[in-house]
Amino acid sequence: MSKQSVTVIGLGAMGKTLAKTFVRNGHPTTVWNRTPGKVVEGATHAPTAAEAVSASEVVVVCVLDDKAAREVLDPVDLTGKAVVNLTNGTPAHAREFARGDYLDGGIMAVPQMIGTPEVIVLYSGSQKVFDNYQDTLNALGRSKFVGDDPGLAALYDLALLSAMYGQFAGAQHALAMVGANKGDFVESLLIPWLTSTMFAIPTLGQSDPQSPDDMQAVAIANIIQASEDLGLGQPGHLR
Repeated sequence: MSKQSVTVIGLGAMGKTLAKTFVRNGHPTTVWNRTPGKVVEGATHAPTAAEAVSASEVVVVCVLDDKAAREVLDPVDLTGKAVVNLTNGTPAHAREFARGDYLDGGIMAVPQMIGTPEVIVLYSGSQKVFDNYQDTLNALGRSKFVGDDPGLAALYDLALLSAMYGQFAGAQHALAMVGANKGDFVESLLIPWLTSTMFAIPTLGQSDPQSPDDMQAVAIANIIQASEDLGLGQPGHLR
């Protein structure tokens, strides 16, 4: 049984990896990039975006931002094509861009993870497109349809990234506080501590008599004071 053909628009770090993954999984793959010279072995390189779109059943878009996606696709006839937009954007971007057979998506992974069981890709928009192309999209990672509102995948994507960036920022600040005293702080204390706190996530926003807000406020004030004492954030401090 022949596999569905795929076009990938955008050959940045992520887009190129997506295209390579489709090729590796036996899908006839056509690619196009605004800047010429990027090559994906085993793929057909179309000379224009319009020719790339016309070559395949499903068009996967992964460019820098919503502006770039619009500049590339607005002039192109997408009639009869299933468009899967994996460009990072906002829920409003997704809803404004959605037309016809459209799926918006959020890739919860870095390029080197694509195609592994650890990857999850969120999709929202056309249930029909998701059902018709889920097997093809599964080549990238686990596919999860989150609803027919095109903006939901972007909303969940950004919410998850917000949690990640917040955690990373906190961990980075912790390392700055420890400084030269780091030792095996990361492996023996920081990672186990952050892991152990995950149980509390479902109860965030609820009052906890065992951990009252006034007690937390004291700890936060002490973090601020200790950080100031260490000179963190001051001009000349190494970040």
